[in-house]
Amino acid sequence: MKPKKILTPVLLLCSWLLTGCAAVIVGAGAGAGAYTYIEGELKRSYEVKFDTALSACIGILEDLGQPIIEKTTDGEKTTVLTARKDGSPQTIMVAIESIEWTQVSVRTGRIGYWKREVSQQFHEFFEERIKE
Repeated sequence: MKPKKILTPVLLLCSWLLTGCAAVIVGAGAGAGAYTYIEGELKRSYEVKFDTALSACIGILEDLGQPIIEKTTDGEKTTVLTARKDGSPQTIMVAIESIEWTQVSVRTGRIGYWKREVSQQFHEFFEERIKE
């Protein structure tokens, strides 16, 4: 196959990946797990029970002085809507995966203006909190 025939599909794939439509897996270090980032939502599974994970998330929001605007639950998942001090919205979702595993998802910012770094920082706070 000629290089030009390979180059076009590769360039198309790269541009598609850079638009944010695809999931981006970000390594968090050896043995620390991986994050999934899709359309502004940064997700990760943790080996921690649901109640512990939810308490840790609420505790972090309290420490940061972020008011809980709305909290909804369906028995398997709890979603907490909050506002950061700069006024940007933040959504935390805690979902049961199994008895010992829970998924934590953080979306910070408005549609099209996601703040991935802030969501990453929340996950870092979470990791520290569950180690205690």
